[in-house]
Amino acid sequence: MPHLTYLQAVVIGALQGITELFPVSSLGHSILIPALIGGSWASNLDLAAKDSPYLTFLVAVHVATAVALVVFFWRDWVRIVGGLFTSIRDRRIQTPDQRLAWLLIVATVPVGLAGLALEHLFRTALGRPVPAALFLTLNGLVLLTVERLRARRGPRPGLAAPAPTPVGPPSARGQVYAASGYAGGAGQAGVSAHGGDAEAAVESDRRLARLGWLEATAIGAAQILALLPGISRSGSTMVAGLMRGLSREDAARFAFLLATPVIAAAGVLKLPELAGPAGRGVLGQVLAGSLVAGIAAYLSLRFLTRYFETRTLTPFAIYCTIAGLVSLGWFTLAG
Repeated sequence: MPHLTYLQAVVIGALQGITELFPVSSLGHSILIPALIGGSWASNLDLAAKDSPYLTFLVAVHVATAVALVVFFWRDWVRIVGGLFTSIRDRRIQTPDQRLAWLLIVATVPVGLAGLALEHLFRTALGRPVPAALFLTLNGLVLLTVERLRARRGPRPGLAAPAPTPVGPPSARGQVYAASGYAGGAGQAGVSAHGGDAEAAVESDRRLARLGWLEATAIGAAQILALLPGISRSGSTMVAGLMRGLSREDAARFAFLLATPVIAAAGVLKLPELAGPAGRGVLGQVLAGSLVAGIAAYLSLRFLTRYFETRTLTPFAIYCTIAGLVSLGWFTLAG
């Protein structure tokens, strides 16, 4: 990637920032779009090439997405991390925030281990346009199938149905925080993952904290599928959450919370490579792409947190299926 241009960096950064959080696979698009454009785009942005620095660039823009997630949910993270520290200090898991913190840790372990063991194999063997198009099509079909199944079965009572958001004076709203085990004030809590206010965020976390350990682990393990180019991390996590009975709002929230430590951990492992040959001559492009990715991810979050309050995965399913089939036909004919 010695000739990566600023235009390429900005375009891929914007693409990654949007598609990482939309259930349409950022990795699949990062492979397909350069290949469809062709020319220097295909040669400079070849993920499957030996010792490809493109992977390091993608990790950098992924980290920018993680930063956007932290910024967007920073009040929630303060509350959840606070719950983790008090749990360690008191040697018990009592409040919803404490339990949710440990659920997030446990649910992250499977994808962390799988990433260390399988990332290189999947990238070199499958990081090409045809496999990416196939998996993107599969991603769409899975999203569509799960929405159809959910429409027939309905959400799981007690866990999925969002509780009404309390209204009234601050003293009444503060009862929600006391019930959740949250020690802060109403003004210190974060927004919910479905566009609600601070109280809705706490209520959502209370429902997520009711997940069983095996349930949370299974939902987190679904992120392993995102190692396959074309399979969406947020999409696979949401699908697993929906299948376990979560509402779309809570499934989206859990997916966004789970994505943050996974992406950040990948950055810790890969970003130091920018100090070596992989970063030679492209640090400026990496910074530009990361800045655009972070802004795009933040704006995407603002949209998606409201979108999943009332809408389904069906439009994304249709898009992935059509885009995957068209790309598959294009590369098959071109080959």
